Amino acid sequence: MIRQNSLPFISITKGKSFQSVSLLKNNYSSMISNKRFLSNSPLIFSTFKIINKQQQHNQQIYLINRQLRSISFSSIPKFIGKTVKLPAYLGGGLAAAGSYVAFKVEEASNYTTDKLNQLKDLGNGVFDKTSEFFNNLKFNEDQSGNNNYNNNNPNTDGDSTTAIGTATAAAIGLNTDENENDDDDDDDNVDENGKEKLLGEDDDNEDDEEEDDTTNDQMLNLTRQMIEIRSLLQEIDRSADTLKLPSIVVIGSQSSGKSSVLESIVGHEFLPKGSNMVTRRPIELTLVNTPNTAAETADFPALKMYNLTNFEQVQKILFDLNMAVPEIDAISNDPIQLTIRSPTIPDLSLVDLPGYIQVEAADQPPILKSKIRELCDKYLESPNIILAISAADVDLANSAALRASKIADPKGERTIGVITKLDLVDPKIARNILLNKKYPLKMGYVGVITKSPSKSLFKVKRGHDAFIAQQNFEYSYFKTNKSDFNQCNVSTKILKKKLIKVLEKTMSMSLTPTANLVQQELDETSYKFKVEFNDRHLTPKTYLAENVDALKLSIKEFNENFGRLELKSILRNELDQRVLDLLASRYWNKFSESPKDTKILIENLNDLNSLKIEDSFWAKKLELTTSSLTKLGVGRLSTSLITNAILSEVENIVDTTQLKNHPLLKEVVKEAAQNVLNTRYLSTADQVENCIKPYKYEVDVEDREWNVSRDHSIHLIKEELQQVNQSLQAMKNSIGGRKLNQVMQYLEDSGKITTEETLGFSSTLLSRGREALFLRDRITILNLRLKALKSNSCKVKDNKFKCPEVFLNVVNEKLTTTAVLFLNVELLTDFFYKFPRELDLKLNSNLTIEQIEKFAKEDPKIKRHIELQQRKELLELVLNKIDGILAFQRNKNITNNGNIINEGFMKWR
Repeated sequence: MIRQNSLPFISITKGKSFQSVSLLKNNYSSMISNKRFLSNSPLIFSTFKIINKQQQHNQQIYLINRQLRSISFSSIPKFIGKTVKLPAYLGGGLAAAGSYVAFKVEEASNYTTDKLNQLKDLGNGVFDKTSEFFNNLKFNEDQSGNNNYNNNNPNTDGDSTTAIGTATAAAIGLNTDENENDDDDDDDNVDENGKEKLLGEDDDNEDDEEEDDTTNDQMLNLTRQMIEIRSLLQEIDRSADTLKLPSIVVIGSQSSGKSSVLESIVGHEFLPKGSNMVTRRPIELTLVNTPNTAAETADFPALKMYNLTNFEQVQKILFDLNMAVPEIDAISNDPIQLTIRSPTIPDLSLVDLPGYIQVEAADQPPILKSKIRELCDKYLESPNIILAISAADVDLANSAALRASKIADPKGERTIGVITKLDLVDPKIARNILLNKKYPLKMGYVGVITKSPSKSLFKVKRGHDAFIAQQNFEYSYFKTNKSDFNQCNVSTKILKKKLIKVLEKTMSMSLTPTANLVQQELDETSYKFKVEFNDRHLTPKTYLAENVDALKLSIKEFNENFGRLELKSILRNELDQRVLDLLASRYWNKFSESPKDTKILIENLNDLNSLKIEDSFWAKKLELTTSSLTKLGVGRLSTSLITNAILSEVENIVDTTQLKNHPLLKEVVKEAAQNVLNTRYLSTADQVENCIKPYKYEVDVEDREWNVSRDHSIHLIKEELQQVNQSLQAMKNSIGGRKLNQVMQYLEDSGKITTEETLGFSSTLLSRGREALFLRDRITILNLRLKALKSNSCKVKDNKFKCPEVFLNVVNEKLTTTAVLFLNVELLTDFFYKFPRELDLKLNSNLTIEQIEKFAKEDPKIKRHIELQQRKELLELVLNKIDGILAFQRNKNITNNGNIINEGFMKWR
């Protein structure tokens, strides 16, 4: 007999597979055929009648849903196709209307689907409860040995019908409550901003409370320190295979979910995506947990790019770095270093490698498959941990990751299997894989779901929203199928915890042998440093300071030796050349190349020497020539001359120091000098120009000044005459005196200057002949002027129109003396005061550490010194860190052993 008190033991399990409509109909039909059964069970008959009506209602809704789905996927493309044929002025309005209709259709479809699922859950619950009741009834019938339904016992029938009715009502009520609770759960899964919240946080908190927080903090701290040691070892010598701590190497075939696993660990989409093979370089990924920060940042140390917060930018940088590998190579062994800091990630050291391929594409090199295998094999060597990624929907016998790990790790001691896409296979099949029986690994397998199914065709979640959706879908899936995945490691969170523990354990085991190797390297490096550089401490900054001090000392000596006399010499030489140019253009040059004009010029100069009184023509010529000299811009000319002279001298000083081997620093020194001189350039030029303004109107000449200038003019004419004679003699030596005389005679006889080739004379030879004629005539003119300057008429200043060379030199002397006074005060003194300070600012403040190091390493000997010293210091730092961790572990072991002894003693007592 079944009593009502047995109803509380009837369980309703949510999530069982639904029974088909046909099965329900068959059971219902068989029950109707049993008239005796139905006559004794009117409530059961009523119950199944309700179920039949519910099925008919489900079928009607199913037809409505099909019509709606046909509208959703069939009518919209036709509607859009007709819309585009309408006139252009209606396009905007119709497009908006089409979007609205699509939105409403999709909304109605989703609503109908949800209601259908609720009705299916209701029917399934009723059927399950009724079937369970009949099974229990049949079991009692078998136990009693007779059929209670053949007896006409009213009590028995009453109990049975009451139990059936109560069970049916309870099933309907519970299913309805569950649907309402599901709606409430959906509402609870959305935050105040309407965004999806992360599920399972409370479960994690409960698990964390059971663990020792102090132990976790110590383990994380040790892991972080060991990752720092690993980074230091890589900085010491990247190519060395002996000095290294283990990393987690992620391998898998293309499309196995390898990138998705890494992104689910980080919580962001940051790895490059593309249709072609986009991972062409190893990505050495260092995850650093930063609990006291809110921002998530990424660093590219090799590129000097830090604190990137936009992970789309990180993804683009990784894509560009990978695509920079030439297509002919397809794969590069040069790794990409990436560090991600976040409060939500664990401290891990990961390496993402190119995915295995089975066949090379037409645009890929034939050896690509073997190159990928060689690159991966290099990273799979001990002591690295292998994270073998395989998809659940692919037979593990065909897993490229497991096959490669089997070769590198035959015993499976360093390999963790990760099975992705568990939601694509039956939970029982997934459980058999994760039980680690068919392809056993000592570290076992972890099942994950790294992508959530998209709920909409028009809205795709990205970034952190995609991560939340993936985590929630994974949490819900494993919670729903909790019984199927019992005693299995599943979820990304479990994978993170496992990786932390495995990495910490593996690194701890590698510390002692690594410490021994580091000690050996330190002893060898210390010996080399003592032999080659006598233990002399040198850093890029100290080397820079030494060279700057030497430069400042040289600049001080330059200041002592470079004064007004040097300024005057530089400016006077330039103005003397300008005076000679003016004399040549106004007095010495003929108007044409004709020999007739040469004779006229010589006759005029002879007449000038024989004049007794001042002539207006020659007086006006002298006045114009003097004006040209005073108005040529002496202020800027003199300032530019001195500025260039100082810069040239500074460059010469730099070349006498160690800085001559450093182009970078030479440019910085030159820039510092230019900055100081440029600040005073315009003001100094204006000051000089204002001071020489009186000489533009009138020049008073004293007898002493005239005599000094006369001697200086004679000296200049002699130098000019000597240079002209040397040029003419060099031409005779190169062409031949006789040949040159023949050409010159031909040009004089022809009476014209021709450039055409003539019988016996080439155009080049004729051109050289014209130059020889010019030099010969200039010698004649200079001799005439030298004779005039030495005559008595040029000894007195009153005959200045007869001696323009002397008068122009008097003006030149006055201009030079006046300009030098202000150049010395306004420019030179200011430069020697400010230049050392500007140099310190440029070298110590504006140069980065990388630039200073680059500067120091430009000298090969200094580079060797600094690198050997840095290697020694890094080895010492690594050894100290390893010793500290080993000491902590020894103390921890002693403490644990002491606690065990104390507990044993207390038990003994």
